[in-house]
Amino acid sequence: MSQSPKVNGAPVGVIGLGSMGYGVARSLLRAGFRVHAFDVRPDVVARFAAEGGIAAASPAELGAAVGVVVLLVVNAAQTDAVLFGENGATAKLAPGSVVISSATVAPDYARQLAARLEGMGLMSIDAPVSGGSAKAATGELSIMSSGADAAYAKCEAVFDAIAAKVYRLGGAPGQGSTVKMINQLLAGVHIAAAAEAMALGIKAGADPAVLLEVISNSAGSSWMFQNRVPHILAGDYTPHSAVSIFVKDLGIVLDAAHSNNFPLPLTATAHQMFLSAAAAGLAAEDDSAVIKIFPGIQIPGKKA
Repeated sequence: MSQSPKVNGAPVGVIGLGSMGYGVARSLLRAGFRVHAFDVRPDVVARFAAEGGIAAASPAELGAAVGVVVLLVVNAAQTDAVLFGENGATAKLAPGSVVISSATVAPDYARQLAARLEGMGLMSIDAPVSGGSAKAATGELSIMSSGADAAYAKCEAVFDAIAAKVYRLGGAPGQGSTVKMINQLLAGVHIAAAAEAMALGIKAGADPAVLLEVISNSAGSSWMFQNRVPHILAGDYTPHSAVSIFVKDLGIVLDAAHSNNFPLPLTATAHQMFLSAAAAGLAAEDDSAVIKIFPGIQIPGKKA
């Protein structure tokens, strides 16, 4: 979507200033919004306030100031906490306000959340995002969304500020989360496959930099291969997306498959790889650290 014009200081809230949320909040600032922000880490909120944002001491304080709030927390439990817990945002959001829920959650949860918010006189858009911290920082996310037309009408300028593509998948809650679930299936399998391929190549004596160059320009490449393998070569496992995220997200995929009596052998294997990495103490490292589960190879940042 094209960048919207300045919006004369309209208020919007962002809850969750992680690698994605901080970029989204800054993109909204650039577009001219008055951005109220909350995170459980006061130092992160203070840093955002120093850049021109407005610090909120609680989700409720944020909710009292805005008509649209974007949630960029990790999971369903955190979504419930910031909306309905002690000092939750819904305690102060005015009727007709819109909650844009962007955590990766199960489609069933997205449907339940929408119904709960509707019962409180609030609107919602099921809007998980893709693009990583880099696209969040430049306001070029892809958003897989579903919700009522009236909710979209209130959020058009918000989406213009944070996304390059907004896919409107209908009015039924959960459709955005269903499509995101399939995206995460592929993303997780591709990262696991890239790690396995690189581990074998290194074990067999190939130069990892040559592998990256050749495979990136060959039929076996993927977006995840090209994006994550440089992290491995640099020995830099700073978490842009952590191992624990794919433990969670592929768990959501497998739960949905189980409920539909549907087999997912590749997803199950990839999930076990991320679980192995988490069990080895790598849960908070970048998801490319899944390569460290393979024994007997020399890779940057790891001894055989």
